[in-house]
Amino acid sequence: GVPNGVRAGLSEQAGRLSREKLLEKWREWRLWKRWKRKRRRIRAWRGFEESPLVAAWLKKIFGDHPIPQYEVNPRTTQILHHLSERNRVRDRDVYLVIEDLKQKAREYESEAKHLQDLLLESVNFSPANLSSTGSRYLNALVDSAVALETKDTSLASFIPAVNDLTSDLFCTKSKNEEIKLELAKLEKNLTATLVLEKCLQEDLKKAELHLSTERARVDNRLQNMDFLKAKSEEFRSGIRAAEEQLSARGMDASLSHQSLVALSEKLAELKRQTIPLKKKLESYLDLMPDTVEAELTKKVNMMEL
Repeated sequence: GVPNGVRAGLSEQAGRLSREKLLEKWREWRLWKRWKRKRRRIRAWRGFEESPLVAAWLKKIFGDHPIPQYEVNPRTTQILHHLSERNRVRDRDVYLVIEDLKQKAREYESEAKHLQDLLLESVNFSPANLSSTGSRYLNALVDSAVALETKDTSLASFIPAVNDLTSDLFCTKSKNEEIKLELAKLEKNLTATLVLEKCLQEDLKKAELHLSTERARVDNRLQNMDFLKAKSEEFRSGIRAAEEQLSARGMDASLSHQSLVALSEKLAELKRQTIPLKKKLESYLDLMPDTVEAELTKKVNMMEL
């Protein structure tokens, strides 16, 4: 086993290590809390610094109109500052594009002036010396070049532009033909749909008429059924009253309707049973009558009665 002294030393060393770890964790936690408070102060100070910039940007955006009310806090200030920065970058890009276009316009004007001076020097030609017809032709040429977006008024620039325009025209015509075909199909389908709708409306009217007729017939049958039920109940009451009167007057039960029906059924059964006897008797009709036959005939006649 481990000696007690060694065991005590190990326990003390383990306790010292655990205390050191706890102290280290506690120091780290304090440093983290201090860093978090510092970061919060930095954010608040940054929002305080950005507030005038945001206010100036909002005043620039809204101009003479009142600025809408909003909650002033570090988050909203930071968002508005981000928007103002993006707006500033966009304005700068737009300004650069405008300046570039202005520079190109100045270059084009300079090139046009140079070409005009070159034309005047080479052929001593000036637009002011043209007649009204020539000026009109020149303006038409310039307008055509602008419409076709050519770089100049030379024939080499006009021919490709006209070819492209012709190709676009053919494409447009082809698309128009396709649209016309599609429109014709749609019109045909629309006509068929309208015809079908009309047929359905007529069928619906017929069905409604048939339904109203059937409803009237059913109502009539219900009324007849109610009438028959009332009459049946009336007849039952009359039959019960008549039976009570007959019972009160002492009528024999054998004369009741049910008894007569039972006797009729019994008579029919007896007639059915006498049919074979009649057939058997017919074979003896040609013989001389004797006492037995007379007795048998008498019994048959009594049974029939």
